[in-house]
Amino acid sequence: MITEIDHLREKARTEIDAAPDLGSLEEARVRLLGRSGAITALSERMREVPKEEKASVGKALNALRADVTSQLEGRIAELRGLAERAALAGIDLTLPAVPLTRGGLHPLTHLIDRAVRIFRRMGFAIADGPDIETEWHCFDALNTPADHPARNDQDTFYLPDGRLLRAHTSTIQIRTMESVPPPVRIIAPGAAYRRDEVDATHLAQFTQMEGLYVAEGVSLADLKGTIEFFFRELFGEGTKVRFRPHFFPFTEPSFEIDILSRELGGDWMELAGCGMVDPRVFEQVNERRGDTAYDPELVSGFAFGFGLDRLAMNLCGVPDIRMLTENDVRFLKTFA
Repeated sequence: MITEIDHLREKARTEIDAAPDLGSLEEARVRLLGRSGAITALSERMREVPKEEKASVGKALNALRADVTSQLEGRIAELRGLAERAALAGIDLTLPAVPLTRGGLHPLTHLIDRAVRIFRRMGFAIADGPDIETEWHCFDALNTPADHPARNDQDTFYLPDGRLLRAHTSTIQIRTMESVPPPVRIIAPGAAYRRDEVDATHLAQFTQMEGLYVAEGVSLADLKGTIEFFFRELFGEGTKVRFRPHFFPFTEPSFEIDILSRELGGDWMELAGCGMVDPRVFEQVNERRGDTAYDPELVSGFAFGFGLDRLAMNLCGVPDIRMLTENDVRFLKTFA
């Protein structure tokens, strides 16, 4: 049997060396090492070998299998190298290369990154939530009355099952309070959807960043300090911040925030809304949670929100908000 093993070794070497391509080499591997292959057939005849010869014959079979496997791997590498050289044979390496264009962050992405970094320095964590929401999370929990214009299907995208595309990322604030007890300090950047007529300053889908801080003893002074620090870090130390009384159903008192900054052209500009969280919002959250974790007698908080698309427009000198969504390479190259 040793003679047969030596004969098969020579035959295998000849077959492997003669294989012209990877397909033929695979056929040779199956003939030699497959379940019905020649080496497998020899192994099955070990029962016929006298006891005193089994050790030497078994060693020779193992050596044969190892030799054939090694030869196959070497021939595979050789054939692949030949194929790669053939593929490159028609390429003229003296031709000039295709120039690489340098990419860059979208202006909106760049603004979000800057804003997130500033809020993280103040201890805010990022929270997220679904774009498709329930009416309770979007309106009821935020103390929005049933006859409020925002609840009209002319202003909000309703789905056939009664759910809707969130009109603001305040829904993330509600979901966060539902899931964790205070203290809570989060920002919620994300998409919002409203049935606005698309023009140079309006989109049906836009990007918001909202924030929420709830704990014991949170005051209006904390709100003003947070907002002023953020906008001065974003626009520069000389930025002036003005708070004007306003009304939002989910905050009391409520304010509009105006900014005066050279980076925004030197005129007062309305940029955000804010206020102290209305106790009714805490009561709605407690009712949903089934406890009194957000007892308005024990905790207080503030919330704020602003649109990032128009802010990016002003910072980058973009005349039409639609340019932020059109993916025109000529426009995007200006920010690379």
